[in-house]
Amino acid sequence: MTSSSLPSRRLSVAPMMDWTDRHCRKFHREITRHTWLYTEMVTTGALVYGDVERHLRFNEEEHPVALQLGGSDPKDLATSAKLGQQWGYDEVNLNCGCPSERVQKGAFGACLMAEPQLVADCVKAMRDVVDIDVTVKHRIGIDDSESYDFVRDFVGTVADAGCKTFIVHARNAILKGLSPKENREVPPLKYDYAYRLKRDFPQFEFIINGGIKTLDEIDLHLQHLDGVMLGREAYHNPYVMAQFDQRYYGDDTPVKTREQVLEAMIPYISAQLEKEAGRLKLNSVTRHMLGLMQNLPGARGFRQTLSDSKKLASGDPRLLLEAAARLSLPA
Repeated sequence: MTSSSLPSRRLSVAPMMDWTDRHCRKFHREITRHTWLYTEMVTTGALVYGDVERHLRFNEEEHPVALQLGGSDPKDLATSAKLGQQWGYDEVNLNCGCPSERVQKGAFGACLMAEPQLVADCVKAMRDVVDIDVTVKHRIGIDDSESYDFVRDFVGTVADAGCKTFIVHARNAILKGLSPKENREVPPLKYDYAYRLKRDFPQFEFIINGGIKTLDEIDLHLQHLDGVMLGREAYHNPYVMAQFDQRYYGDDTPVKTREQVLEAMIPYISAQLEKEAGRLKLNSVTRHMLGLMQNLPGARGFRQTLSDSKKLASGDPRLLLEAAARLSLPA
């Protein structure tokens, strides 16, 4: 897809390790046609020295889809970004927000916010070799750097390298003492910092991330910012995205029912199981679908059926319909 034909980034689903793989993204695409989807973070080492196809292959239907990279060496990031473009991704995103100690040991993620000029060098190196957008996902601060000036100066420095889109996880990252899960919950959300960034840099695109769950919350943020990125809510309650295309992209295509989403996934799963016979398990796809019936009577039975190891061992994707039979689906 060319950049001119891509939908706006008004809505997107965050890159989430162990979750937003190509099967998850395919599932999400059956619910929303226009929302931007992001890969799990892929390290530059995995691409420079590892199995490129395993890390970069995706389904053509996933567009618009962005590749998130983890790294801090401009040369390696340039190589990885170029691979991303060659494989057909619509955007390359640099991770400057992950607080895990494993990522810190690789000298990337949130700790990069302490080195804005290095981030700028990385962005420039990637922009020099690709035509697709290079974006940055970051926090509003690290550890006790809680001043708005910290994130403002970070954005200003990185923008000077040509970055025009910033995805702002509106929490500090605590690099020592908190787990990644705690880092998503303990540091307070400061949405006003993201709003101020948009006011101070109106020429750039700002997308907000962190703790957003409802359509009303999305509507509120879109009064101040260019886009909203959902994280765990999109994974645990994916049908929240069913209204996105009509509500935020003006697409009057009828919204798929949950049952239609399940039915659309069956031929995909069958094809994948055949293509990767002996390597891919049914659960590798269905595990991403456990939240589809969230908040409906019988949702627990749906999850139990899709989590039954004996049933999963059959490798029959029609298990999705058996699971759906555990509850009454709305028309």
